[in-house]
Amino acid sequence: MADYSKEDFLQLIKRVGAFFTIKISNLFLNLDSRSVGAIAGLAFAVVFTWRLLRTPSGPQRRQPKRQASTPGSSSASSHANANVNVISSGSSNPSEDSRTQNVIDEFFQPVKPTLGQIVRQRLSEGRKVTCRLLGVILEESSPEELQKQATVRSSVVEVLLEITKFCDLYLMERVLDDETEKKVLLALEDAGIFTSGGLVKDKVLFCSTEIGRTSFVRQLEPDWHVDTNPEIVTQLARFIKYQLHISPIKPEGTAANVYTSTSLEQFFGCI
Repeated sequence: MADYSKEDFLQLIKRVGAFFTIKISNLFLNLDSRSVGAIAGLAFAVVFTWRLLRTPSGPQRRQPKRQASTPGSSSASSHANANVNVISSGSSNPSEDSRTQNVIDEFFQPVKPTLGQIVRQRLSEGRKVTCRLLGVILEESSPEELQKQATVRSSVVEVLLEITKFCDLYLMERVLDDETEKKVLLALEDAGIFTSGGLVKDKVLFCSTEIGRTSFVRQLEPDWHVDTNPEIVTQLARFIKYQLHISPIKPEGTAANVYTSTSLEQFFGCI
């Protein structure tokens, strides 16, 4: 009967654990880093309390030293051995403790963060982001290549859509003619960048010089700017809070507020 009740209790814990795991994972989608830390602290406190409660409630009675056998002490020894057997039989079963521990470990296993949570964490709660197109969003790396075609990197689309959920995103690029602007906007639209609730076309800015792109960034005053041109990154370092320099290698003498990554996807751990 006792074994049956314990099995029912373990099954109940598993069901409750699964329920709370689903609820907590859904809750994490809208939590900031402070809330996640608070929940982690609560989980640690619960586990610590559970381990404390499962320790023996009182000190185990020591077995008395063996003395010379006498008729009077023989019966007392038998009585003491009986008490020891009762205490031993009341101790927990290792297999049951193992099953219970597995349930607790399964309940408190770490939840893998979503891409949205990673984006918010990496951007340090920044609310405005500016980003150039060439070499970051587009496969092409020069305005001359854009005159021929505009190709959106498929691996970056999901990251952009997540950024637009939390930040005011502006894309910008230097182009050589109006036809190139149309090609870029069409490529972005075909890739699904202009979805409902995502980026709008009015926030894709074009200019004819690199100085013009620098002026765009300074006027918008973003929390983050993403660029591939090291000269522009250096010029903006004292005006912009954070920058992400997309480059295969980290240049020497990079400012402390400038991060370097091979791609936007790599910076957010997508590849």
